[in-house]
Amino acid sequence: MSDVILEAHKVGKRFGRFQALNDVSVRFPAGELCAIIGPNGAGKSTFFNILSGSLAPTTGRVLFRGDDVSNLPQHEYARRGIAKSFQITNVFKQLTAHENVRVAVQMRVSRFDFLSPRSRLVETSQRADTLLERVGLAPLRDRLAGDMAHGQQRALEVAMALAPDPRLLLMDEPTAGMSPEETVVMMDLIRTLAAERTVILVEHKMKLVMGLCTRLIVLHHGEFLADGTPEEIRANDEVRRVYLGQG
Repeated sequence: MSDVILEAHKVGKRFGRFQALNDVSVRFPAGELCAIIGPNGAGKSTFFNILSGSLAPTTGRVLFRGDDVSNLPQHEYARRGIAKSFQITNVFKQLTAHENVRVAVQMRVSRFDFLSPRSRLVETSQRADTLLERVGLAPLRDRLAGDMAHGQQRALEVAMALAPDPRLLLMDEPTAGMSPEETVVMMDLIRTLAAERTVILVEHKMKLVMGLCTRLIVLHHGEFLADGTPEEIRANDEVRRVYLGQG
């Protein structure tokens, strides 16, 4: 699984006179569990939003499986096999866990086909149950999303993102706001998901990514700084200086 699934080629992003990203080039092989890290203001969120299609780059290109997707609409990203989970939980709190996932499955399967046979609806419901089981929420199937704990809502959002069975899952600070116990559960879920697809995440917690990911990309002041295994990044003097405050 060494083929490149996603590539940022000389990506830059400017907001007015502010250069948020400058000439960032990174390749992400398929089957990899990778984190994008860096100190505050490093450009991580901007880079993530460009990779996920929420922002178009000012310069450079984003390639998914060799195709330029830099300026495609959001729904096209999903159709091609890219799913994302954002830092701010995005679920329908007035619906149950099962209804949230079922809506996500319906949007991917039937869209606006109001004449679907009843069997299709049964399949959709079963797919939703399978995804809830996948993220450990089967016992909470009929609970309102608004009544679920924060970590459970994050897992529910992941289940919704998995509805189209994406090849690539992008996660923006998946453990933000979680308790230590919830963080452990989410880390285990990410490891499981990464065994089946490429996972790229942005995360502030250095200890977490060091123990979770096989590769780290480090940004600093909107520029590429380092790329390597957790051991290589931990031993990198420049990273220690700008990110860990050492050296």
